[in-house]
Amino acid sequence: MKQHIKDYIGGGLMFLIGIAAIIQSIQYKVGSLSEMGSGFFPAALGVVLALIGIAIALRGRNDSIGETINQMTAPASRPQWRGWICILLSVIAFVVFGEYGGLVPATFASVFIAALGDRQNSLLNALVVALGMVVVATVVFWWALQVQFPLFSWG
Repeated sequence: MKQHIKDYIGGGLMFLIGIAAIIQSIQYKVGSLSEMGSGFFPAALGVVLALIGIAIALRGRNDSIGETINQMTAPASRPQWRGWICILLSVIAFVVFGEYGGLVPATFASVFIAALGDRQNSLLNALVVALGMVVVATVVFWWALQVQFPLFSWG
């Protein structure tokens, strides 16, 4: 029951924050998908946040009692230090490589290091995921959105 209360409260808070973001963003020009205004992104983010809040609250309602009992009686697992360290290093790598290397090296280094945080990933898996994300980042941010972030930078 205690887990359900956490889900209800967490989902409710996310829902309220999402609604607040939507209400606040309506004060700005929202625009359309082809001509986005300054309120479009906060409104879209608010909708996503509100929907996730609803999903969390519903998940808390639909959890079976057996799963809740199993979670309460299961021994606490050890912290996954490898994952934490790799994620923190991936953020640092993105900042450093983004400043001195450009979008491609920053994306590759960040995703490669973060993928190594999962013990089930091999070096080959991390390499494939990183290369795939470089392609996605290049297409989405550099080509489609034309973000002013050079693909490669030497200094």
